Amino acid sequence: ALRDPLRPQMKEGSIEIKRAGERFHTRISWLDGRHSFSFGPHYDPANTHHGLLLVNNEDRIRPDSGFSTHPHRDMEIVTWMLDGEVEHKDSQGNKGLIYPGLAQRMSAGAGIYHSEMNASRGVEAHLVQMWVLPDTESIPPSYEQLDINAQLARGGLVPVASGDKNLAAIRIRQKGATLWAGRLKAAQSVKVPEASHVHLFAAKGSGTLAGAG
Repeated sequence: ALRDPLRPQMKEGSIEIKRAGERFHTRISWLDGRHSFSFGPHYDPANTHHGLLLVNNEDRIRPDSGFSTHPHRDMEIVTWMLDGEVEHKDSQGNKGLIYPGLAQRMSAGAGIYHSEMNASRGVEAHLVQMWVLPDTESIPPSYEQLDINAQLARGGLVPVASGDKNLAAIRIRQKGATLWAGRLKAAQSVKVPEASHVHLFAAKGSGTLAGAG
């Protein structure tokens, strides 16, 4: 079972459905963002996290703009592109182009500065970013990326990032968390992995969750 170091927000065994338009909304000149939990100026004491998951942001970044250099500390950050590309640069000398099907994570650890920019002059970047707490604070910061398009093409759910060494995914420094992704075809179904806390996010399209009423 997962240990939740923060205050649990839901009763055991309960399911809460949130529609796309019910999420917190940030809209500025270059960014259109939706937040599943409290983030930035948006705060709801009853919706600060879900288990170990602190952030689940869906961002649309306009061309030739993005998140300029800023700091992070003691956080496992996974970025998953839906459309377009963003370029990652950090103070450890890591640099990479993140595109759909590329599993990418940054362990902020003892402290890191990074930027995420949409360098395209005509294509919007659409992404989901998730943050979880690490097992251990103040570890050396690190970066990893891996193309998993071939695995996604086989169907079903694929572990994108996990702290479980037995799963074939890029590693995050949190044994109690795994991020899965799938590109499901019409009428295809999958079984949601079991865990003490499960956050299911439909990034594109719509679906039916059995048992949700």
